Amino acid sequence: MGKTVEYRRFGGSGPAPRQEERALLSVGFILTNNFTLTALAPFIDALRLAADEGDRSRQIRCRWTIMGSRAEPVMSSCGIGVARWEPLTDPRRFDYVVVVGGLLHAGPQLDDETLAYLRAAASYGVTLVGVCTGSFVLSRIGLMKNRRCCVSWYHHRDFVEEFPDLVPVADQLYVVDRDRITCSGGAGVADLAAFLIERHLGRATAQKTMHILLIDKARPASQSQPQPPTMVEITNDRVRRALLLMEQHISDPLSVEEIVHRLSVSTRQFERLFRLAVGTSPATYYRALRLRYGHWLLRNTKRSVTAIANEAGFADCAHFSRQFRELFGVSPSDVRRNAVPDAEADPHVSPLAAFRRTNANSLLPDRRLFEDPEPMVRDTAQVD
Repeated sequence: MGKTVEYRRFGGSGPAPRQEERALLSVGFILTNNFTLTALAPFIDALRLAADEGDRSRQIRCRWTIMGSRAEPVMSSCGIGVARWEPLTDPRRFDYVVVVGGLLHAGPQLDDETLAYLRAAASYGVTLVGVCTGSFVLSRIGLMKNRRCCVSWYHHRDFVEEFPDLVPVADQLYVVDRDRITCSGGAGVADLAAFLIERHLGRATAQKTMHILLIDKARPASQSQPQPPTMVEITNDRVRRALLLMEQHISDPLSVEEIVHRLSVSTRQFERLFRLAVGTSPATYYRALRLRYGHWLLRNTKRSVTAIANEAGFADCAHFSRQFRELFGVSPSDVRRNAVPDAEADPHVSPLAAFRRTNANSLLPDRRLFEDPEPMVRDTAQVD
């Protein structure tokens, strides 16, 4: 399909809509198959609260719509269907066209007509926004070339494998790069919405919106994503399950004996397999995992050292501080005293990159570590 055809289908060759016909902020949403509700609902609710006084929800200062190439509802990943409000329409009506992504491996996300619409919108200079895996959609049709692209740490490996020529940003909530905005998804969508509201309607309106949503304040784009698990890629099923159990039990750590029991494997065999796969003992790795989590909390929250010690699974603050100093060479108080808030950090050095400097073994995780592993072999005599 050539560009001329796309232009005629999505707006024709006539003039763009007059400015006075538009609200201060206008957004068109496109839902992918199996989109996530969390990536849609906070965005629209923030616009709703910014658009009108009180809770009257009239589209006055903000306007939004849900578009689609087909009349039937689009199913979300949780099974709730959302019907379009109108067909694909002139993209020049909007300040932003938002692609709401979701499940990656459940068939095509969008049809050819919708992809053509996104290309046309880009040709008109409309800012395109990809939330959740919407960044994958924009990348697949070549609309993220020479631009930074934000993805969730959970999908970092997916992105690297599919787009080796693009560099994903997996340690920020969202990235604004000229006429492309990408967001990792989840609760970060509310922060992105607040950013756009402040850009078009002012800080006071953005703050009011966040307060009604019971959010203290919007986080900046440079805010790091919540601490991802710090695992290396593991192929052994039993070791993968052990790592998953450790991740799920940071605040209430399991003993090696409890992990071994759940894996139906002998302690000696498990420790040998773990050392071969990870390079250290289970107990050492587990302790380092919890300490790294404590390190992240010290840098990114205002919780007390005692509260952080408890959340990281240590019986008392003294034990946490002693183990922390052994691993990082500094005390928790030193990290808290010298930590630079993410909003004030060097924009060219991401918070996660700065953290990696303190521990070279901290790696972005493989999302496959969080999927249910294959059924494990329960013959404890067998060694992989």
